[in-house]
Amino acid sequence: MPAELRVSNSDSTRPGPGTPGVPALTTASWCARRGWPVHPLAAGRKTPAANCAQCRANPHPPAECPCLPAGRWCHGFHAATLDQQRITQWWGAHPEFGVGIACGPARLVVIDIDAHPTQPPSRDRILPGIRIADHIDLTGLANGFHTLGVLAALRGQPSPADDDSTLRVRTPSGGLHVWYRAADNRRWHCSSGSSPGRALAWQVDVRAHGGYIIAPGTTTHQGGYTPVGAVREPAVLPAWLAQELERTSHLPAPNIPTPRPVPPRAQQAVLAAGGHRDRDRGLLASVLAPVEACGQQAEGAGFSSTLNRAAFTLGGLVAAGRLSQEEAERALEAAATAARPGQEPRAQQIIRSGLTAGLKYPLQPRGGRP
Repeated sequence: MPAELRVSNSDSTRPGPGTPGVPALTTASWCARRGWPVHPLAAGRKTPAANCAQCRANPHPPAECPCLPAGRWCHGFHAATLDQQRITQWWGAHPEFGVGIACGPARLVVIDIDAHPTQPPSRDRILPGIRIADHIDLTGLANGFHTLGVLAALRGQPSPADDDSTLRVRTPSGGLHVWYRAADNRRWHCSSGSSPGRALAWQVDVRAHGGYIIAPGTTTHQGGYTPVGAVREPAVLPAWLAQELERTSHLPAPNIPTPRPVPPRAQQAVLAAGGHRDRDRGLLASVLAPVEACGQQAEGAGFSSTLNRAAFTLGGLVAAGRLSQEEAERALEAAATAARPGQEPRAQQIIRSGLTAGLKYPLQPRGGRP
């Protein structure tokens, strides 16, 4: 590998992709060695190289395409590869191609800050989910640098645009790509800052699973993608920014199982416990025991289903007046956190779903509560 692209484990600030004069093949090879699958971009453009004539004439899902196993680049980032032989074949024959990186397989989360000269949207779309009061003067707010800066300030954090600990790339339009790597295996979703649905902030896009990012050093008809500063490696996604992405629905919706009725034998056990408060507390512990037991296994314990069943059962007890909803939620959240620390947002969704369903089916002893 050329010296200008070599990055040692001890020094991530040496020059990397984007160094003037480095061929696209060298950049693509360097990216692949970082574990970032690459695919060709059309010459002078920021879109993937075109599909072959057969794929264009007969549309089909990428997974069913015979071109990919054959080593052709059809279907954009779906064709991204780490295979150095294939990379040499592609860019050796087409040095004019740019380099795209499939963000999902690379575990990259790139904050794409735009600076387009357009009018700001309504106040509720500037920072989705955060209300901006009418008395706040928004004069001068004009682009993604501003909105991301406001979001960071609200959280008491520096703006990612100023994060010199990670790879940042200036775009031809005056925007900025701020590169991070995911700290875990969660599959962050892409978004557009102008979307009426999922969005982090106005004029701030997110490139993650299901999308691609343009490698630094790539040149289009509009200009080049140029690294800022010396750092060429993405830092870990900051915790506060991960929380904001989670808040704004950049994670797939959890697969919450449909609440199932408590089996008759389980209902009999519940009802047989009687209505006294101390017995109800003992019953609470027995309902939560399977959730807590999931903590003994890292995976394969059916945690979601177990937590859902417990929440459903406690919802029935709440509906019968045998404990308060606050008690049920607090107990469920504590048990879930002990069993699966770090998965609190998902657990809370399961708890809410199960409790809501269980509240429709009060668990009372036959003949009423004594």
